[in-house]
Amino acid sequence: MVSLQASPPQLGPAVAALFGLVLLGVIAGAVGSAIVRRLSNPVGKYRLLYAGVLFPVTLLAYGLLTLLGFGPALVGSVPSVPDILEPILTSFVEFLAAGFVWIAAYAPTVRGVRDVRDIELSTRSTLMKMARYTIGLSGFVAVIIAPLKVVSFGASPLGFTIGLALMGVIVLYASPWIVPLLRETSEPTGESAERLSTLRTHAGLDVRDVLVLDTDDEETANTLARGPPGYRRLFVTSTFLNAFDDKIATALLAIEAGQLRSHVFEIRVSTVLTAGIALIASVTMGPRWLLLGTSFVVLLVGFWASRRGIRMADEYAAKRVGASTVAEALERYAEIHAMEPSRRRIPNPLSVNVALGDRIDRLDNGTSA
Repeated sequence: MVSLQASPPQLGPAVAALFGLVLLGVIAGAVGSAIVRRLSNPVGKYRLLYAGVLFPVTLLAYGLLTLLGFGPALVGSVPSVPDILEPILTSFVEFLAAGFVWIAAYAPTVRGVRDVRDIELSTRSTLMKMARYTIGLSGFVAVIIAPLKVVSFGASPLGFTIGLALMGVIVLYASPWIVPLLRETSEPTGESAERLSTLRTHAGLDVRDVLVLDTDDEETANTLARGPPGYRRLFVTSTFLNAFDDKIATALLAIEAGQLRSHVFEIRVSTVLTAGIALIASVTMGPRWLLLGTSFVVLLVGFWASRRGIRMADEYAAKRVGASTVAEALERYAEIHAMEPSRRRIPNPLSVNVALGDRIDRLDNGTSA
């Protein structure tokens, strides 16, 4: 399972590396949270912390654990594992170990999010939800990618990581089916269903159906539209309809429709995966500095494209419902989520988002500004 090894991989070094990576994740999460809490607009900065720091740490953990043969060593220590299940179990163990690093990095941030948003957010329940999501996603990806590892990408951890990136695209478009398996959802009924249908029509958001995510304890009022063209599913948090009136909700859904048109989510996922692959390759293969530079350039270009897509989404929403309404919706969204509409004289090249205050000002002054 691990290339260029004359003897089976040893479990001891891999376990030691896992403990070290968990410690690294905890430190990254704790230090990052401490820094973010002291910045302006900390709620938005937490999202950047997750995407720009903690997720790459998780990818790095996956690459190192795969290189050390953590999956084959652990599965090989279990007697009587059927040959047909060994590749799947090996992949599942490797993904789950990397997911454990993610949870360890995420855990220290929960208290910070709770404090900056001033909400009753249970650390235990939040981590339980994250663990459920991690276990489910690890199993799903392992079942799909294990055959690729055996057939095409078994030669090296980097090759397998490239296979993972390719599968990431599939997972991206399989979200309408994956999310209901990993999160508590329900179908809107009665007045809520009729209201959502009307709002979607006015916003120009073309989706096949809608599911409601249970987020009452998190008090988040968000929407997510995921899936391939022709089968996009809208996910609405359970507090969304209560938090916003029809005018504001329509504007926010119009922004969601605009982001689908400008492929913001696809750009972000591909950027993080590509940069993560280059980062792992710099550690496991080399040339180190060239690959590190490549990873950094990919991040800069991808983040710029993400910011451009957000501006295009605002323009689309402004055409649907009016620029002033979109600006008002963003202000209301910031109020609900305890976000400060920050403004920047010079765009931050290391941010996937446009500063919220800059978006509002741009809409107030006309989207062509």
